[in-house]
Amino acid sequence: MDEQFKKELEKTNKFVDKVYDKMNLFPNPDPEINETIAMGLTNNKVKHGMRYCPCFIVQGETKEEKRKADNRVCPCKPALEKEIPEDGVCHCGIFCNKEYANKVENGKKDNEK
Repeated sequence: MDEQFKKELEKTNKFVDKVYDKMNLFPNPDPEINETIAMGLTNNKVKHGMRYCPCFIVQGETKEEKRKADNRVCPCKPALEKEIPEDGVCHCGIFCNKEYANKVENGKKDNEK
């Protein structure tokens, strides 16, 4: 991992923490999901200049083409307006509501018994 990527990953992690705080969201209880998505967001920030959702292919070459292609910038509108309210979690899995996070956490505990 090069130095630029490491610095950008730190910024991404701060960004994600701010989203949790400002939008009353919670991290996925599975740290592997959070780490993978943070890496993908960072990769898109370094490669494309924005934290595009890593679960979708970024379309367009120029800034204008990317905007017109309606690429999902994290946290994306579908996640905030539909996915989290209806499913408890965004498509990528990094942002959850409290109920979803508790359910997953309780499921983990049940599986450990």
